[in-house]
Parts: sequence; structure tokens; C-alpha cells
Amino acid sequence: MTSLKTKYLGMELKSPVIAASCSLTNSLESLIKLEKAGAGAVVLKSLFEEQIIEERIKTAATGFYSSFHTEAVEYIAQMSMNFGPEAYLKLIRDAKKELSIPVIASINCITKEYWIEFAAKIEKAGADAIELNISHLTHDIEKSGDTVADEYLAIFMAVKEKVKIPVSVKMGQNFTNISRMIKVLETHGAAGVVLFNRFYQVDIDIEKMSFVPGYVRSSHKDITETIRWVALVSGKTKLSIAGSRGVRDGSDVIKVLLAGGDAVQVASTLYKNGVEHIAKINSEIESWMKLKGFDTIASFKGLLNQKNIENPESWERQQYIKAIVGVE
Repeated sequence: MTSLKTKYLGMELKSPVIAASCSLTNSLESLIKLEKAGAGAVVLKSLFEEQIIEERIKTAATGFYSSFHTEAVEYIAQMSMNFGPEAYLKLIRDAKKELSIPVIASINCITKEYWIEFAAKIEKAGADAIELNISHLTHDIEKSGDTVADEYLAIFMAVKEKVKIPVSVKMGQNFTNISRMIKVLETHGAAGVVLFNRFYQVDIDIEKMSFVPGYVRSSHKDITETIRWVALVSGKTKLSIAGSRGVRDGSDVIKVLLAGGDAVQVASTLYKNGVEHIAKINSEIESWMKLKGFDTIASFKGLLNQKNIENPESWERQQYIKAIVGVE
């Protein structure tokens, strides 16, 4: 009998398809729909530091917060009233009562003290795990790559020291050595990583001559970068790995699993096709497994990662040459 069960962050999931942190995971009603559709777990919409310190956002007169655009300040203040820290903790408690699948909280902070404070509250509320959404984009010309990596690690360690539940890091891909960063996180007790975070995109309205939000959803072409890095690092770490960005259907999930991932996180495809699309994705995975003679995900997971390729040192170079020769 075909089984879609997989392990992620030390938890058994009934499906490798996880609903990623987004507006589809910010209400109990939506979470229930996601479980019924077949999601293996849900990652709640991120709780932002700006929501936590709403009173500072309202005044927004000095320090870091004075650099916020007025419209952004107003938006965050409104968001805090509708979905602030207390509402977030209540959602965790309610979700744990109603759902049988793991509930993973997500926090996005800047100041270390807030990461720590609310990680502890999230654990107390009953979350099964915490995903650190470290998404600040470094643009300080004086800051070295090592400094950025140290900041990520410091945030993780500060949270890890305060909670006992699994902690994962949703990583950006702008590291000098992604593999090294993952290994450092593993050494310090991380449970897993999500590859990759999608940073805020910007565009310019040339009529108004002002910045506007860029395209917020991932593109299907993003899956190739996800697959590359999952394949490169999965054989070198014991951490759980979730592939994110560009996952559209069952075939994309299979690709991530073959590359060595334990699960995938989806959001954009759910906006486009509806929450019910998860059931279709699961069905496509099952059909492929039956066709190939695989009863479990474990029986084919990682078959195409770098570790299982002959002469792994030249694996990436081989892919590059194949691509260029193929194009020519």
C-alpha cells in the first residue's frame, strides 16, 4: 500500500506537502480546510516584531521605526489590531484543539529580545515547532558575509536556548556558502531548514515615480534553484529539509524528494489553484509512486542527491556543462 508519510523536524507527517506561512494560514477556518485537503502540516502566517510592539509603531517617532514609510506604519498598526500577538497565541491554542496535523509557528523579528520573548510564549501556547523567518535583507556596505552569518546564528541560538520544541530556519540563498551555514545550524541544534525564503520584492511606478510592491508570489522557474541546493546539501546534513519556492504540482514535490528533501512548503500554487489543490498534488505523488513501484517516500528520497552521485566533487560542474551544451 502506498504511503505518503514522511518525517520533518522529528514529526511524522501524513503528507510531504506543508502549507507555507501566508495569509491562507492565519485563521482557524483556513487551517481546517488545509488539513481536510491533505496538508501534512501547516506553518502559521508569520508574527512580526512590528505587531509585537504595536505601541511603538503607533508613535513611530524615533530610532529604527522612524525610517518606516507612513503607509507601512499605518498598515502594520492595523494588522496588529486584527492579528496581534494575543490573537496569534489564541490561534495556536485553537488550532491544536481542532487539528491532528502539526502546527508550526513562524516569527519574524529584528531585535533579539523579541525573538526570545515570543518564542517562549509560542511554545507555551502549544505549537509543535517554530520556524524562524529571518528575512532582513543586508545592504550595509560595511557588513561582511561572516557578520551576516553570525547574526543568523545568534538569532537561532537565542531562541533555541529558550525553547524545547524543534526550531527550524527559513533561509535566504544569499550566503557565500549555503552548505556551511546549514552545517553550522545543525551543529548548534537546529531541527531543520527551509530552502528558500522569498524576500520582499520591489518595483517602481514610473508614472508616480515611487516604489511599489513587486511580484510577491514565486515563479515555477524558481524550483530549479530549490532542487539544486536540496540535492547539494541533503546528503551532508541530518537536518530536515523542506523545499520551498516554485513548487507547483506533484511532479515538483517528487523532484524535491528525489533531490533529498523531506517535505515541501507551498503557498503560491494554493493562491492560484485553491486549497483543494493539495489533494491533487498528493494524488499525483501516489500515482507516480505506484507507477515506479515505490511504497514509501523513504524508498526513493535522496536517490538523486549529490551524495549518491558517482564522483560528487564534479556533480555541480557536470550539471553546468550539460545545461550549456544542451542550450548550444
